Amino acid sequence: MNSEVGADFLKDLPPVEFCCAYGSALLGNHDKKTMVDYILGVSDPMKWHSENLELNKDHYASWMVHLGGAKMITLVADKIGVGVHFNPFVNWNNRVIKYGVVRSHDLVQDILHWKHFYLSGRLQKPVNIHVDTLDIANLNSVNLKAATSAALLLLPPEFSEEQLYAKICGLSYMGDVRMLFAEDKNKVNKIVQGQFQLFHTMYRPILEGYAAKDVLRFPSSGGRLGNIIQNCDLPVTQSLVSSLPSTFKSCIGMGENSKSSQSGQLRHEVAIGSRKEAADCMRKVLRHKVMVSSTRQAISGLLATGGVHAAQYLSNKMSKWWKS
Repeated sequence: MNSEVGADFLKDLPPVEFCCAYGSALLGNHDKKTMVDYILGVSDPMKWHSENLELNKDHYASWMVHLGGAKMITLVADKIGVGVHFNPFVNWNNRVIKYGVVRSHDLVQDILHWKHFYLSGRLQKPVNIHVDTLDIANLNSVNLKAATSAALLLLPPEFSEEQLYAKICGLSYMGDVRMLFAEDKNKVNKIVQGQFQLFHTMYRPILEGYAAKDVLRFPSSGGRLGNIIQNCDLPVTQSLVSSLPSTFKSCIGMGENSKSSQSGQLRHEVAIGSRKEAADCMRKVLRHKVMVSSTRQAISGLLATGGVHAAQYLSNKMSKWWKS
């Protein structure tokens, strides 16, 4: 995508601590009708929205502006949604953009602990980072490793690199209410096929690390052809589960055993019964978390968008679903 779009757009907003663009814009889509999507991290959403209302009141639904302003906007995002307020259909420089505003602390919590598994899911896919005073690019490596581990638990012993990225990409859509009626049913495959090289660059260090530990074995050709083989032994499965956020490990119901290493330090190992048990439990927990988060955010989004824009947004989503 044209990085100037993101950099120039931020000049019209109050300062942010983090900004990334995501979605089809990363493919260099220059169609003026295609909405460019952003996530903005700010230290104090209420203060930020208050300042932005002075600058860009027309970005917000009129009912929110008149009935409570920044306080109402933040309240709906935090209490009904999952802490993110989106302003879609913003016309800027002959483009249509959508930006979501989130508290920086909440963004970090979702990345590291999958609290809502909402923005963390988005950051498991390729993004274009414009501002990063929070070192999100570095923190996100924890998120990417957890996503890789989760995907491996759900994959068979042998799979292609494209199947791995599709499984990673699909984690954040498991249980998503929008997939029932308002999203392209082939969305995951289209994302991976259109951004394969970006996925490869993102996940290469993690896959190489797993290969060094004999968790994965790559095809001898080293290219896209040929399948990856994974070690499905129980100790490896325990290691994969250990890479998941602690809230997931506790929800899965798998305790931790403390053992002394050769150096005399305590190390924690996850106790599980079988690989299938771990995968089934994780799938159930993930599906429930995504279902709750997507439902809350969908309701919050409709309220925040306002009547006309909400109808327009839903119509666009329904059209993609119908065509797929």
